[in-house]
Amino acid sequence: MTQVAARGARTPDGAGAAQAADAAHAVPDRQAHPALALQTQGLSKRFGDQFAVDSLDLAVPRGAVYGFLGPNGSGKTTTIRMVLGLVTPTSGSRTLLGLPMPDRATEVLHRVGALVEGPAFHPYLSGRANLRRLDAADLLSDARSAPSRVDAALDRVGLLAAAGKKYRAYSLGMRQRLAIAASLLAPRDLLVLDEPTNGLDPQGTREVRSLIGSLASDGTTVFVSSHLLTEVEQICSHLGVMREGRLVAQGSVKEVRGTGAATLTLRTAQPQEAVRVLEGLGVSEVTAHGDLVRGLPGSLEAERIVATLVRAEVGVKGFSVDSPSLEDLFVSLTGEGFDVSR
Repeated sequence: MTQVAARGARTPDGAGAAQAADAAHAVPDRQAHPALALQTQGLSKRFGDQFAVDSLDLAVPRGAVYGFLGPNGSGKTTTIRMVLGLVTPTSGSRTLLGLPMPDRATEVLHRVGALVEGPAFHPYLSGRANLRRLDAADLLSDARSAPSRVDAALDRVGLLAAAGKKYRAYSLGMRQRLAIAASLLAPRDLLVLDEPTNGLDPQGTREVRSLIGSLASDGTTVFVSSHLLTEVEQICSHLGVMREGRLVAQGSVKEVRGTGAATLTLRTAQPQEAVRVLEGLGVSEVTAHGDLVRGLPGSLEAERIVATLVRAEVGVKGFSVDSPSLEDLFVSLTGEGFDVSR
């Protein structure tokens, strides 16, 4: 687990051609949007000649559960590390809770909890002792309330009964939950979780999903990087999809789903006549295979299509208009499949 600490900005290395490339991708600072908990503008990170993240404009509304999706290597973790001030961007700007990073890091990072790239604790200490050490490192924490604060965080992730067990005896799922507990040692306005259910069994996954839901209900904005579509569908209100360092879709779940074309499916004993009627209405890419006719209705209403078929005396045995699944949509956006096993 990467612990987030306030730090000053460092000047990126490189000159000549590298500086010219930076200038080409640079964007002027713009005012942070007050309704956004996390915002990036033209955020880019180059390693050598390769852009791991290229001109990224994230917009995470306050109070949202934002699913940050993409295949491995698409730039998700690099983005998270830049947003938290752990990596210096090549160009662009980013704000957390309305404050620019890294200039206002000391003011904002104590209001942000983060789990990045998996947990890392002292193996010879108990779960409780590990959290107490982390809590003591927070200059803003009250030492008098540390025991109750640590136990509350452990209880929230279901580890209170195992708090006295040494970390090296924890299962992978228990280690992941301890890392989440570490991010909850103080009240947070924004929680950034990179693959929070990695290594968890189905029961642990449900517990983390419930935890994220309860945090969002309390008003915390949750930013979740994940590749598990079933989780995203159940917990997220907003989505951002990455492909090869670029954001290819962003918005509410409904808005992102709407970027995919709906498909019309008609079952009829008169397929050729149905094709003629549908094409006359403006349905595109109409095909017939046996008694099944398919096409893309665009903005045409289902009621109008069925009524027109009936008036043309085309028998309708079955009719549906289906939006693409999230899996189909993401494959079309990224060109790669996602893990939907849990």
